[in-house]
Amino acid sequence: MGKKIFSGVQPTGNLHLGNYLGAIKNFVKLNNEDQNECVFCVVDLHAITVAQDPKKLKDNIYETVATFIASGIDPEKSIIFNQSKVSAHSETAWILSCVARMGWLNRMTQFKEKAGKDKEKASIGLYSYPVLMAADILLYDTTHVPVGDDQKQHLELCRDIAQKFNNDFNADNFFKIPEPLIQKEFSRIMSLRDGTKKMSKSELSDLSRINLTDDKEQIINKIKKAKTDTLPLPSASADLEKRPEAKNLMGIYSSLMDVSLEDTINKFSGKNFSEFKENLSQVMVDKIYPISLEIKKLLREKKYLDKILLEGTQKADKIASEKVKKIQELVGF
Repeated sequence: MGKKIFSGVQPTGNLHLGNYLGAIKNFVKLNNEDQNECVFCVVDLHAITVAQDPKKLKDNIYETVATFIASGIDPEKSIIFNQSKVSAHSETAWILSCVARMGWLNRMTQFKEKAGKDKEKASIGLYSYPVLMAADILLYDTTHVPVGDDQKQHLELCRDIAQKFNNDFNADNFFKIPEPLIQKEFSRIMSLRDGTKKMSKSELSDLSRINLTDDKEQIINKIKKAKTDTLPLPSASADLEKRPEAKNLMGIYSSLMDVSLEDTINKFSGKNFSEFKENLSQVMVDKIYPISLEIKKLLREKKYLDKILLEGTQKADKIASEKVKKIQELVGF
């Protein structure tokens, strides 16, 4: 029995190695499993919960779609579209916001982190966007959602909202209760400059991350300059716990090679970082540089990307508009 998968990526630009290894690589795997039905959404409505430059946002939507395709997601097999073009997402979010409880949203830790000390100045959208996320997922009868650590709480909220709607409207199993798909290994890729911080596009130094649009020389240079320690590489995974940079770089190598961390440790045990970095650079150039070239090529073919988005929107709209009609009937509209 195949899974119905839904996942969204915010078009915030500058997608990097952390996004690829932590999410997109897994999307490709799910896309390639024959029985799965996958919906990959560019969540542009989520993006505007913080201020965006309209022109950049449009460019970032294209870049996100190009990254999906360049990484190996097949638009013939999966639905790729941007959220704002399917009105059922906004409409369902409003209906679900009348089902969700304030107490549930008040518990969301990500809002507290993103809003910072002055919550009064945060947008209502930033506060309520987990309800929109629930609408995104529930409209497609999703059975499984790939989630990272930072989104687990939001999926729990989605499950609570689905259950309450089903109960409130005596509609048993109307909304499917989605299960998380948690990537156990290599889901958090850390900064190349500080192994205790997550790789992020917001970090000031570009040397802290491998961007998916970096060229060969940039990739090699960033790996060469990546922070390390003075010890040789360890012979056991327990030895990595107090060596965050070594753990991160060996994790990146393992994920790119599709091998376990133990295999990587066995291969490089006792060797110095310079030899390991040469190997890592080569693997990175082999795996990431072709994606970079393909993204750049696709970004020169906007008409093709528009065609993918239009076809994806039509497919998504057909599913979502049928679901929203049933939601309206249950609510009494």
